[in-house]
Amino acid sequence: MPRPIDAAYLAAAIVASPLWLPRMISTGKIRTDWPARFGRGRNLPKADRPRVLLHAVSVGEVNATDLLVDELQREDPAIEPVVATTTDTGFARAIAIFEGRCPVVRYPFDTSGAVRRLLDRVQPDAIGLIELEVWPSFLREAAKRGIPVAVVNGRLSERSHRRYSRIGPIARSLFRRLTLAAVQDDTYADRFRSMGIASDRVEVTGSMKWDTARIADDVPGADDLAHAMGIDRNRPLVVAGSTAPIEHRLLHEAVGEHAQLLCAPRRPEWFDAAAADLPGCARRSTGERGSSSGRFLLDTIGELRMAYALADIVVIGRTFSDLGGSDMIEPIALGKPTIIGPDVTNFTAIASDLQEAGGLVQTTPERLGRDVRDLLADTGRAEELVRDGRTYIRTRQGATSRHSAILRDLATRGANG
Repeated sequence: MPRPIDAAYLAAAIVASPLWLPRMISTGKIRTDWPARFGRGRNLPKADRPRVLLHAVSVGEVNATDLLVDELQREDPAIEPVVATTTDTGFARAIAIFEGRCPVVRYPFDTSGAVRRLLDRVQPDAIGLIELEVWPSFLREAAKRGIPVAVVNGRLSERSHRRYSRIGPIARSLFRRLTLAAVQDDTYADRFRSMGIASDRVEVTGSMKWDTARIADDVPGADDLAHAMGIDRNRPLVVAGSTAPIEHRLLHEAVGEHAQLLCAPRRPEWFDAAAADLPGCARRSTGERGSSSGRFLLDTIGELRMAYALADIVVIGRTFSDLGGSDMIEPIALGKPTIIGPDVTNFTAIASDLQEAGGLVQTTPERLGRDVRDLLADTGRAEELVRDGRTYIRTRQGATSRHSAILRDLATRGANG
């Protein structure tokens, strides 16, 4: 018999279809893997060691999971990871980095049947939710099967916390099903506890983003990317990563004619609008080489790290919008002076710590152009930012190993229980 929550999901989908259906058609997302969205697919072979299902929603969480997969497979006892992703871009990224290393599956809609089919196919001994993503049917089915579920690299933004708080009793019933929440900092720990998780099941373990920020001076493929897009290596280049729609015009005007600008929008559905806001831009996806306006659009997935390696200055996208900001650790680790805008609610502690350590510049939309020009002119200041930022990153690494130990313990107990 269908559960009441399934009926609620169906009713909500029907009522909201005039909104989501046209959007999916216009963005091409209607061509997604629908059978997998309903939990269907091949059964994984029976594992000869404990198995952990890691749920990484999209590209950012998938990237954060990269080193965790290695840790789980390398340590004793070795654990078999399976990565589940929700979005099309996340799935494509997961296939790109995990193919040949571990299985990748689609995380399904949260209906009873879809969740049962996924868990039947994967047969995990433990589940790790990367950053958050608590869904009622999924948690209920895992509890029925006795599968421990832990949030790792846990993060509960102020905005998400407010939303969960509005449905207090329902949210607390969800969060109480978690075996453990291993979270990034004390602020997030307080928010998880306020959602009903007992204090002894909340641990502050740090952020895996510090570990994924591999400190390096060169990135393989960066020179090839510059050549393919026709970027002039003799002129300054500002790279804006994970940008939002309202930022492209701002960046174009702030950078002006004194430097080249490459923008990498966060979502594929933002690519065309970004091209319109970057006059004369060369688009990576079309194979265009060279731009008379000095504007470039990285409208691909998985090449941002290479673009960062080419930059003289990096500007972090979604920090000049109301979307909470994007990861600022990676470009600093690559030795790039990095600028953020005022909105960093998704990375409040990280941004604050890096600023305090002297490794980051925060500015406003009005001051962005001036700060870019000042950093390009003052190489000494740029070198100080990089040195101090990299030093601080090194002091914060190690969360991946701690999360691996937690998941290994849960999976081993689950397999033996």
